[in-house]
Amino acid sequence: MGYKYKPCKAVAKRFKITKTGKVKRHHGFTSHLMSSRSGNKRRKLRKSAILAEGHARNMRRYLGLSKLKPLKIAHDRALEAKAEEKAKAAAEAPAAAAS
Repeated sequence: MGYKYKPCKAVAKRFKITKTGKVKRHHGFTSHLMSSRSGNKRRKLRKSAILAEGHARNMRRYLGLSKLKPLKIAHDRALEAKAEEKAKAAAEAPAAAAS
């Protein structure tokens, strides 16, 4: 029997993975002394942020989700959109030429 991979629980508690494979993280420096910061800063710190892709790749590996590749997904979606646009333009071209 092979080795069963166990994900790193410390990473699992601190990060969430989106459907496309991006890694969401929480902001630091939010536990106390918030009254000295502007409301705008406090609102921004409340929201989650996306981890940089270099670090995100390592975190996905820790979680056993290295098959998810968000840059490849974004690239594939862009190619599909371009192909649809081309097909739509090709469909409209004969109609314009006939009239």
